[in-house]
Amino acid sequence: MKALTLLSLLSCLITANEAKIFSRCELAYMLHEEGLDGYEGYSLANWICMAFFESGFNSAAEDDNADGSTDYGIFQINSRVWCNNYRSPTENLCHIPCSDLLSNDITDDIVCAKRIVRDPQGMDAWEDWTMHCKGRDLSEWVDGCDL
Repeated sequence: MKALTLLSLLSCLITANEAKIFSRCELAYMLHEEGLDGYEGYSLANWICMAFFESGFNSAAEDDNADGSTDYGIFQINSRVWCNNYRSPTENLCHIPCSDLLSNDITDDIVCAKRIVRDPQGMDAWEDWTMHCKGRDLSEWVDGCDL
């Protein structure tokens, strides 16, 4: 009986750390609650559009780059500048291990994204945002979401 209880507890802990693919409105609600709507002048729709084109709303997304760095998490935060993957040189300006950006708890991702967007590049730091979202009508990204 004790083994079954321990197994159930471990299963819950593992499930809590699993990645998640968010729905558009679920992510919009979360980012709104964390203060991203209007943060540094960028609407919530900009954040949702960027997250879609960077990761497909997948909190466990990883992408290796030609320079040896890797992009992590729902916002595809780069290891060369923002987080430490312990494999390639980094400035680690967000002061976090990149692995923290891969769980279904995206609080660390949001904190780091806020740090990134405060730099002079703003959201231009994300190439996919620049290509797919910048300067466009993005209202569809939050339409129908109960915020």
